[in-house]
Amino acid sequence: MATTGTAPKQRETVSVDGHRLRLTSLDKVLYPETGTTKADVLSYYAAIAPTLVPYARNRPATRKRWVNGVGTPEHPGQVFFQKNIDDSAPSWVKRYTIEHKDHSNVYPLVNDLATLTWLAQLAALEIHVPQWQFGPRGVRQNPDRLVLDLDPGEGASLADCAEVARLARSILTDMGLDARPVTSGSKGIHLYAALDGGQTSDEVSAVAHELARALEADHPDLVVSDMKKTLRKGKVLVDWSQNNANKTTICPYSLRGRFRPMVAAPRTWEELEDPDLAQLDYEDVLDRIEDIGDPLAGMHTGEADPDVLESDAEPDKLHKYRSMRDAAKTPEPVPAEAPKAVEGDGNSFVIQEHHARRLHWDFRLERDGVLVSWAVPKGPPTTPDKNHLAVQTEDHPLDYGGFSGTIPKGEYGAGEVTIWDHGTYETEKWRPEKEVIVTVHGQPDGGLARDGSAVRRFAFIHTGANEPGKSNWLLHLMKDQGSKTPKTTNAAPAAKPAKTAKGPAQATKAAAKARPDPLPLPDSAAVKKDIQDSGMPSLKPMLATLGSRADINDDADWAFEMKWDGVRAIAEVTPEGTRLISRNGNDMTVAYPELQELGGSLNGERAVLDGEIVALNKAGRPDFGLLQPRMHLTRTRDAEAAAAKTPVQFMVFDLLWLDGNSLLDLSYEQRREILEQAVESGHDGGHIQVPPALDLGMDDAVEASKELGLEGVVAKRRSAGYSAGTRSRSWVKLKNQFSQEVVIVGWRPGQGNRANKVGSLLVAVPDGTDLQYIGRVGSGLSEKDLALVGSRLKKLSRKTAPLDDVPRADASDARWVRPVLVGEVTYAERTGTGKLRHPVWRGLRPDKRPSDVVPEIPAPPS
Repeated sequence: MATTGTAPKQRETVSVDGHRLRLTSLDKVLYPETGTTKADVLSYYAAIAPTLVPYARNRPATRKRWVNGVGTPEHPGQVFFQKNIDDSAPSWVKRYTIEHKDHSNVYPLVNDLATLTWLAQLAALEIHVPQWQFGPRGVRQNPDRLVLDLDPGEGASLADCAEVARLARSILTDMGLDARPVTSGSKGIHLYAALDGGQTSDEVSAVAHELARALEADHPDLVVSDMKKTLRKGKVLVDWSQNNANKTTICPYSLRGRFRPMVAAPRTWEELEDPDLAQLDYEDVLDRIEDIGDPLAGMHTGEADPDVLESDAEPDKLHKYRSMRDAAKTPEPVPAEAPKAVEGDGNSFVIQEHHARRLHWDFRLERDGVLVSWAVPKGPPTTPDKNHLAVQTEDHPLDYGGFSGTIPKGEYGAGEVTIWDHGTYETEKWRPEKEVIVTVHGQPDGGLARDGSAVRRFAFIHTGANEPGKSNWLLHLMKDQGSKTPKTTNAAPAAKPAKTAKGPAQATKAAAKARPDPLPLPDSAAVKKDIQDSGMPSLKPMLATLGSRADINDDADWAFEMKWDGVRAIAEVTPEGTRLISRNGNDMTVAYPELQELGGSLNGERAVLDGEIVALNKAGRPDFGLLQPRMHLTRTRDAEAAAAKTPVQFMVFDLLWLDGNSLLDLSYEQRREILEQAVESGHDGGHIQVPPALDLGMDDAVEASKELGLEGVVAKRRSAGYSAGTRSRSWVKLKNQFSQEVVIVGWRPGQGNRANKVGSLLVAVPDGTDLQYIGRVGSGLSEKDLALVGSRLKKLSRKTAPLDDVPRADASDARWVRPVLVGEVTYAERTGTGKLRHPVWRGLRPDKRPSDVVPEIPAPPS
């Protein structure tokens, strides 16, 4: 928001998105209890607009206004409920009309920061929207999200709402829906799930109603689905009615007209485990957005499992495209009907240069009657060693392949579009959500030819992690630009010709791929003998140091890789098999039989590699909870069953030794180049991956890791060698959230059904030769965790505390244990006394010893 001055004023004229707005009564107190002024409200909505607007866009906005403020409990302020747009509304505010039998209402659409600012100037603190959007020309679309309002009756608490949210989540997950919680800013919790737009509001309401009834039938002492107040005492109402097309729900990130400036705040499921869960105010929300991003990210896109709710209608591939454009206002082609399925030789491609808010290139490939599209911010890469981020966007109509022109300001994608190159392409591989390899044939005078040949072989590689509704890929220019790509069509891609094995490495690889998955475990004695005979060194991993932006003095000196949330492993590969060694020297080979295929992915005979073992959830994100059960397996039969149920990936990020040659003294860049040549990423369900190098600066890399839902970024100094077994400043961890490995020193019994069982764990970190107590953690402990941890703690019992600084309140009923078990927690911040605030248990770390634990969190303020 650009202003005409910087000093606080009673009134001010500002320019927002090119529109001039006059703001008045800026010092008026709208929330007397906290002294929050209209200027504060305007500032909040300006900061939160990029996050809020996607959840309100193209939806009729009903507003609640407190012109003179919300007042106090003794003297509440007067509230005005408003549907119709004000007669004095600026002409640029987008609006649509809803016709009723005896009247019509004209609603504003909160589609931009300028409209949000205008509403805040009117003291419209609350914005309520339905679960559906307007499409082109104001046509009402089917709902793109389902919502359940969990409202506590008298005597019920927010914790009870959280329990019902978890119960509802289980049902929604079984339906193929990704449920996300939002503390309402009032009393309860809203539960959202994205839909694909294939069902009507009545159909969605019916399903929501049945879900509410099912919860009530299974949990009659906790849940009620009838709205009669007399039935709600001590229970949580599951209000399903807000899925009605005529009903609205408070928009995520909207302020509430409570006596304090609370917000409808999206939360993580881990937060709902916190017994001290509370509603959040606007300052809390702004801090969270900066620290952890948007927990509801992707929900506004309406992406969902097309089989959900068993719709018989065929998915319309251009439904999303049309819903984002108004044919009367944009010159882009906007077909009125869904595209017909196309079979045959459609193989056109186009790359369009798009001068929108940010310059990017749109890479589009014809497939099944539409143009499958990616936005590439830096354009197609010109060398194989520089991969570029490519974000898959909505499918476009085939006519878009010939479009060039100006998209008007205020419309989606506003800016100039020109055709950068176009032509035909051949498909080598097309694996949705995984990998696409094509050879494109551009024009002699097109953009591709400016950097060499107009014929280019590209690979789109899915990153393996994405937020719902946002699919992130890497665009790679293949090193081999020869004629190995078969002349095929999209209808029937031809198989790649088989390679002839040459030498021991290729023979080993071919033999490994011919074996069943998982591959048989190696003979441990034979592997050890091979390692001894070949002179292969026994190496410990190099460790990174926790850091911040201040540690990266010049982005050009550093390479940036995604930080994977799993178990660190050194892999020793021989022709006899692969041996996996944990960070503390334990042999993990038996636990991960599927990683024996690493030998088949190696272009060599023997190697020592460094990487992370991760388990991916349904969204493609590393999930430490999924990996936990596999970390404790020691029997072959159990490990093979677990591998079939929850397979893992080995993310290989460094090569330390190859066929008799040590690479430790080589620079990171040299090791990385050799690694990419020595290890082939697995295809067709393979378990070995070499994560692509990021062609990004630090800030962009960190932002990309947040968008992908990953733990953070590791910065690696390009010129540095590999310091085995040491913690080095040449590798710097930049985390998106705080986490800490901890040593368990005791436990406290729980209450209710956890009486005489573990209710919370008392944890510490090493401080020299002593242990420093940093708090207790109870959130996040599942029943499986309790069973696993509880059985071990009983065997480690001792009479006295293993440290001296436990507060009396925590030590009063504590059961002490020998400090040998290591676990991991996440937390919000560290208090002035060094304790962790809102810690959440993540799981045991059998791969770590207490001596491995380092206080990675910054010291508390003095």
